[in-house]
Amino acid sequence: MQDEFESKTSSLASPVVVGEDLSRLSVDELTRRIERLTEEISRTERERDARGGVRAAADALFRK
Repeated sequence: MQDEFESKTSSLASPVVVGEDLSRLSVDELTRRIERLTEEISRTERERDARGGVRAAADALFRK
C-alpha cells in the first residue's frame, strides 16, 4: 500500500511537462516518463468514455 502512495506522490513531485527538454534525462527517467504519460492517456480516455455514455443517454432522451 505504501508503494502506491509513494508512486502517486512522486508523480506529483515531478510533473510531465509537454515540450520539456529530454536530453538531460536518463533512460530510467525516460521510461518512467513514458509510464506516467501512458497512465495519463488511459485516465483521460476513461473520462472521455464516461462522458460519451452520458452524451449518448442525453441524445437518446431528447430524440424521443
